[in-house]
Amino acid sequence: MRIYTRKGDAGTTGLLYGGSRISKADLRTDAYGSTDEAVSDLGLARASFGALTDRIEARLHRLILRLQRELFVVGAELATSADRRKRLKPETTLVTTEMVTALEREIDALEADHPMPTEFVIPGESTSGAAIDVARATVRRAERRIVALAEAGGLPSDSQVMPYMNRLADLLFVMARAADGGFRPLHGDE
Repeated sequence: MRIYTRKGDAGTTGLLYGGSRISKADLRTDAYGSTDEAVSDLGLARASFGALTDRIEARLHRLILRLQRELFVVGAELATSADRRKRLKPETTLVTTEMVTALEREIDALEADHPMPTEFVIPGESTSGAAIDVARATVRRAERRIVALAEAGGLPSDSQVMPYMNRLADLLFVMARAADGGFRPLHGDE
């Protein structure tokens, strides 16, 4: 199989499960494309960790890999047209409420170990924390694209993609603070 097919040369792409071809500028394509960017940004964050001898680094490394895989589930759901939705499989190609709840549990666990700041945070206390913050910003952009898709009628009301992405961005904020080992307030000279 070749990596190039020439099918997209006219600016279209095919949806999953034999779906129709749509413009590469379509809201749906923009939504799952932004999600793909988040996967790559998380890969950079994961690669930023050192030898993984630190317990929190090892924990975050494993968690990031899991989140990358889950974002493929998000992407699959977004890349499926409404008429093919019945073909999606929970937690493989369809985001579930359990996936959202699992993110909430991760947030709670990390917050219990790492109290969160009560002020604005400037990213950059650590390379890993900054890389996770970049991924968080990309997730927020993907979330905005997904909201636009949903508002245009491109996602059913029972889809868990929007809650998942919202929780994921929250989790990434908490993970970045854990990677930083604390935080510095926005104001004051040190």
